[in-house]
Amino acid sequence: MPPFLRRRRLAALVEAVTLGLFLGMGVLTYWLLSSSGQSYALLTPPIVALLLVANLVPAIALLVLLGRRVAKRRAAASAIGSDGQLHVRLVAIFSIVASVPMLLVVIFASLLFQYGVQFWFSDSARGMLQNASDLARGYYEQNLREVGDETVTMASDLRDYLAQSKVNSPRFAEGFIYQVVTRKLNRSAIIEVGKDGVARTAATVDPENRPAAQMLTAAVVKRLNAGENVVVQAKPQQIEAVTLLYPGSKIYLYATRDSGSWAFSNVERAQKVIADYDVFSAQSRALQLRFNVALFVGSLLLVGIAVYIALAVADWMVRPVNELVTAARRITAGDLSARVTSPLARDEIGTLASAFNRMTQRLEAQTGALVAANSQLDERRAFIEAILSGVTAGVLSVDRKGVIQLLNRSAAAILVEEGDDPVGRLLTDVSTELADLIASDDSAGIVQVRAHGDLRTLAVKVSDDASGHILTFDDITQQLSDQRRAAWSDVARRIAHEIKNPLTPIQLAAERLQRRYADEITSDRPTFTRLTGTIVRQVGDLRRIVDEFSSFARMPKPVFRRETVGDIARHALFLHEVAHPDIRFDYQADTPDLELVCDRRQLGQALTNIVKNAVEAIEPKPEPADGEPRGHVSMRVAQMGDDLVITVRDDGIGLPPERERILEPYMTTRTKGTGLGLAIVKKIVEEHLGEIRFDDAQGGGASVTLRFAAAALEKLEEGQVIAMPKGKVTANGA
Repeated sequence: MPPFLRRRRLAALVEAVTLGLFLGMGVLTYWLLSSSGQSYALLTPPIVALLLVANLVPAIALLVLLGRRVAKRRAAASAIGSDGQLHVRLVAIFSIVASVPMLLVVIFASLLFQYGVQFWFSDSARGMLQNASDLARGYYEQNLREVGDETVTMASDLRDYLAQSKVNSPRFAEGFIYQVVTRKLNRSAIIEVGKDGVARTAATVDPENRPAAQMLTAAVVKRLNAGENVVVQAKPQQIEAVTLLYPGSKIYLYATRDSGSWAFSNVERAQKVIADYDVFSAQSRALQLRFNVALFVGSLLLVGIAVYIALAVADWMVRPVNELVTAARRITAGDLSARVTSPLARDEIGTLASAFNRMTQRLEAQTGALVAANSQLDERRAFIEAILSGVTAGVLSVDRKGVIQLLNRSAAAILVEEGDDPVGRLLTDVSTELADLIASDDSAGIVQVRAHGDLRTLAVKVSDDASGHILTFDDITQQLSDQRRAAWSDVARRIAHEIKNPLTPIQLAAERLQRRYADEITSDRPTFTRLTGTIVRQVGDLRRIVDEFSSFARMPKPVFRRETVGDIARHALFLHEVAHPDIRFDYQADTPDLELVCDRRQLGQALTNIVKNAVEAIEPKPEPADGEPRGHVSMRVAQMGDDLVITVRDDGIGLPPERERILEPYMTTRTKGTGLGLAIVKKIVEEHLGEIRFDDAQGGGASVTLRFAAAALEKLEEGQVIAMPKGKVTANGA
C-alpha cells in the first residue's frame, strides 16, 4: 500500500475515533448528570471539571481535524499543488497556542467558580446565616427578658420605698430616679387605675410626660389580670414592660428602655435572607451546569476562530510562494533568466522576492566562472589528495574563517565518522580543541580530542599560509597510555615491596594483642582496645588501597556519602597524636557539625598523609627543653561561602625548594619517602572537586589548604553526573 494512502486511512481512522470519543463522552456525561441523585444538590467540582475537559478535548480535536481537512483541500487547489503541510502546521500551531492556555484557564475558572458556589451553598454557609438569625433572635429575646426582669425587680424595690415614704415625697422621687438610672431604663411611671376606670400617673420619670393611657393599654391590663407577672412588648425604638406594683391591686409599674429599631428588625431580615438562600440553593446545580456549558461553548468558539485565522494566514502566505516556486522550478530546469514580480509591499515576502531576483541575476552572471573555477579546483584537489593520502600524520587545512578546506585520510580517521565529509564545515563544529589551539596563536601544542567515543591525545603543529592555517598532528594516545601503564606498574611494584609485605605481620600482631592481653590490661583498657582496633582497621584500609593499586593501576573510585568532616579530621589527628606524644596537636572548627559529601576513607587518607608530612617536617628540629613540645600541628575546618576549607599548619622545616614538584609521583626530599603520599592527596582532592594550596606559614613552617566545592559535591550524593574539573594546585610564599 502506498504511503500516502496509508496516511489517508490513518487520518480517517483518527477522525472516526475522535468523533466516537466525543459522542461517547456526551452520552456518559448525560448519564452521570441524570443519575447523580437530588437535582438541586451541587456536583463535586473536580468531577464536573473533569467532565468538562473530557468533552472539550475531543471537541477541540474534531475542530482541528476539520481545519486540517479544509487546509489540505485549499493547498491541493493552489498552484503549488502540495499536500498542505504549511496549512496543516499553521492550523496545528494556532490550535495548540489557543487550546493549551485555554484548557488551563477553563479548568481554573471551572474549579474556582464551582468551589465558590460550593462554599456559598454549603452547610457551613447556611449554618453561618442560621447562626446570624439565631444571634439576632437571641439578642431580641435577651433584651425583652432583661427589661422585664429589671421592671419586676424595680417594683419590689419601689414597694420597699413606699413602705418608708409617700409617693409624692422627695425621698421617694430620688429613689425612683435612682432605680431607673441604675437599671439602664430611659423612662418609668407608676400608674393607678381609679374606680372610674381611668388610668392616672402617680409618679413618673419621663421627660416627655406622655399620658397614662398611652403607657397602659387595655390589652396589657387584661394580660396582667389573667395572671402574667410582667408584660414586655417591643415598640419602635424602645422596649416596654408593665407589671403590678402590688399584687391584687390596680397600681402598675411601667418602664421602657430605648433601643435602635435595627436590633429588632434584624430578626425578620435574617429569616428573609435564609428563605432567599434556600431558593437559590435549589437552583445551584442549574447555575453550576450553565456556567460550565458556557465555558464549553466559549472554548470551542475560540478554537474555531484560531483555526479560521490559521487558514487565512496560510492562504496569505502561500499566494506569493506560488510564484517563487514556479520561478525556482524554471531555474532548476536551467533557465537562469527566471524572475518573480516584486510586490509593492516592502515586507518579508517583498524582501524575499527582491533577494530571489538578485540571486538569479548573480547566478546567471557567475555560472560560467564557477564552472571553470570548479574544474580547476577539482584538478588541484585531486593532486593534493593523491599526495596526502600516503602520509601517516594527519593534515588539516582551514581558511581564515575557520572553514575546513582539506584533510587527508589520517585526519579524517581521527576527527570524523566514517563516510562523513567535513570539508566546508567550521572547524569548531568538528573539533573545538583544534580551533582553540589556532585561536591561541601557539605554533604547537598537545591537544586532547574525543574521537569515536574515545579520548585521543594529539601532538599538533600549526603553520600559517596565505589562505589560512595548516595543522599537522600525530596521535600519541597509545604512546602516553604505554607510559602511564609503565609508571603505574612501577608504582604497584614499589607499593607491594614497601607496604604490602609488612601488613600481614602488623595485622596479626595487633589481633594477637587484642586476644592475648585485652583481659590482662587493668589500666585504661578502653584506650588499649581502641588503639589496637585502630591498627587493625588501618591495616585493612592499607591492604585494600594496595590491592586496588595493584589490580587497576589507579586509585579506587570514591563512594560519595554525607559525612561529618569533624569526625574524619579528629580521627586523622588522633592517629598521629598517639604515635607522637612530643608534638602538640590542635583542632578547631567553626561549628562541630559541618558536613561534606565525600568518600570518608579517601578524605581521611588525604588528611592523614598531610598530617604525616607535617609531623615529618617537625622531627628534624632539635630536641626541646624538658616539658616543652617539639612542635605544633593545627587543623582548622571552616565554611567559607559555598566552600568547605580545611587548613593544616605546622612549625616544621617548611616547604622544600622544589615546591612546584612536590605533588609529582615519587618526588620526595626524605630518604625513606616514596613520593606517593602527596600525589595520592592530589588525586583524592581532584576527584572531590577541590583544590590544594601550599604556603609558607607565618613564623616558619608550612600551611596546606584544601578547598572543596560543597555545593557541587551535593549533586554527587543526589546521583547527578557533573563535570569533574581538574583540581587546582598552587604553591606560594607567605
